[in-house]
Parts: sequence; C-alpha cells; structure tokens
Amino acid sequence: MKNKFPIFQKGSGISPYIWSVFSILPFYFIFQASSTLEITIGIILTIVFFISLRFAFISTNWPVYLWTSILIGISIAMTVLFQYAYFAFYIAYYNGNIKNRIAFITLYIIHLVSTTISINYNIVLQREIFLSQIPFIVIIWISVILLPFNLYNKKKQGQLEEQLEDAHKRISELIKQEERQRIARDLHDTLGQKLSLIGLKSDLARKLISKDPDQARNEMKDVQQTARTALSEVRKMVSQMRGIRIKEELVLVEQILKAAHIDYQIDNEFNSKNSSLYLENILSMCLKEAITNVVKHSKASHCEITISQSLNSTCITVFDNGIGINDDRVYSKGNGLIGIKERLEFVNGTLEIQSIEGTKIIMVVPHVIKKEEQK
Repeated sequence: MKNKFPIFQKGSGISPYIWSVFSILPFYFIFQASSTLEITIGIILTIVFFISLRFAFISTNWPVYLWTSILIGISIAMTVLFQYAYFAFYIAYYNGNIKNRIAFITLYIIHLVSTTISINYNIVLQREIFLSQIPFIVIIWISVILLPFNLYNKKKQGQLEEQLEDAHKRISELIKQEERQRIARDLHDTLGQKLSLIGLKSDLARKLISKDPDQARNEMKDVQQTARTALSEVRKMVSQMRGIRIKEELVLVEQILKAAHIDYQIDNEFNSKNSSLYLENILSMCLKEAITNVVKHSKASHCEITISQSLNSTCITVFDNGIGINDDRVYSKGNGLIGIKERLEFVNGTLEIQSIEGTKIIMVVPHVIKKEEQK
C-alpha cells in the first residue's frame, strides 16, 4: 500500500506556503534593477533579512532590539533601492509576538515611523514602480499599524487564559486536598474514638466474664450500642459525601470568581431543611456549570448570584455583565447550557436564558419531583 503524504501539514494550514510565496516576491523587484551590483546587494539584503528574522524569533532580552533594528534597516533599504515595501509586513508580524510590553511599544513606534518615512520618500520621488503598488502599499501600512496590536493582545489573552486555567487546577487540587483532610478528620473523630471504646469495653468484658457475668453482659451491651452508633455515623458521613451542598458549592464559586478577577455579589436565602440532598446536588452542579460558563465565555467583570426559595420551588439566578449569548448559539456545544437544561428537566425543573446587557440564567427546581406513572 502506497504511503500518502498530506499536501498541508496538520495544524498549520496553508499559512506556511503563503509565507513561502511572499519570500520569493522580493527577487521579482531585485532583478528589475539595472546593474549587477544592485542585484547582488538586493540578494544579500534579502538573505540577511530572513536570517535575522530567524534569530529575532529565538532571541530574548537586549538581542531583540539588535535583530529588530537590522530588520527595520533592511526593510528601509529595500523600499528605497528596489521599491519593495513588503518586508514591513514580516516585521509587523514579529513585533506582535514580542512579550515584553516596553520592547513592543518601542519597536512598534520605531518601525511605524521608519516605514511611513520610507513610503513617503518614494511617493515624493514619484517612482513609477512604487506608485503602481499604492493600493498594496496602503494595505501594508495599515497592517504595520494594526497587526502588531492584534497579535500582541491575542498572545496576552492566551497567556491570561493559561494562567486562569492553572489557577483553576490549583484551586481544584486545594479543594481535593482539603476534602481528603476533612474525610480523614471525620473518620478519626467518628471511628477512632468509638473503636477505642469498643476495644476497652471488650477487654473489660473478657476479664469480667468469669468473675461477674452480669457486669460482663452490660459491658457487651455497651459495645453493641457503641458499634451501632459508629455505624450510623459512618452511614451519615458517607451520605453527605455522595452529594454537594449548595452552601459548600458557593464557597467554591467564590474561589473561582476571585481567581478569574470577577467581582461578585451573592444573595443567599436558601434553607437546606426545605430541600432534599438530591435536589441540592442537582442545583449545585447546575450552578457550577453556569459559573464556569461565565468565567470561560462571558468576558464579564461582575457576576450576581441570587438563590431564593418559595413554598414549592427553589430558584437560582446567575447574571453577568458580559458579551451576552446570541440566539443561534444559546444551546451550542461547549457552553454547558445543554447539560444544565437536561439536569433540570430530569427533576421537572426549568431553565430560562435572557441576554440583555449581559446574560441572565434562571434555574428553577420544584421541591416535589413528580414521578411518571408506570405503564
């Protein structure tokens, strides 16, 4: 069977091949020069430009200024000597990938000023080849202005998202560690004391069984009662572990919103006595999904959570002042709203979504779950 080689590499698309075409373009302008010396100079400048660009991408600290200065100098020389201004696009793309803000601003201004001067120089001289490229030159000049900021902000946003994801992971690990410690404490307090008591009373009953049988029987009754009490406490503890209380979920929600630098306000009128652990677990999972949606997709700076109860139902409202949700992507894959809707429908609850000056998610669950009649 013949091996099939893909035309385009996975993940990179056609962009490497477009850049390859642009890399060949300067030679078209160079070979229009009238003398061999000019052609030689043009070829050397082009080769040095791409070598410097490579070193610029792998450099840090002060060499960034050095390589970028060389790139700008070659770009100006190519514009003046050969009317080729398109190296400015390469430099604009590189500037957008500079991480240091001071270096980015400094090199951005220097590149913009130098490109503007070299373009105006050719316009003043009224060079025919250059004037014939004016529409493309304008596009390049606009790219020099906008492209670096676009790439810089995109990189910055990616870094912030990575930091937020790391914060979520750290919070998750801290929560798991705290939960393990809590379980260890509960087991120690619940079983440790009771088992020690059972051991002591069993030894005492063994010693009294021949001397005082009645007292030995009383001690064994205490052992039996202590064992039942321990078993009851273990069952209660396990039952609490199976579900997530809304009060506990709100603590996690606060941690997540703080980590995401989102201001929040929580109005909690929830009384766990009026609701079952099962319904609390459903509402807690829906609340968690809604807050995750706010952090990942809303771009909000403020979030309000309201939990209220009536005689027949519990209502949780999550409002954020973010970008809102378009009607065509309310239940799109990836925003978690489908999962919330399915969970609520399972307990005859309802989900309402409003997108006015942000997004408001209203989740209502009845206290009594109606069971379908068995057929």
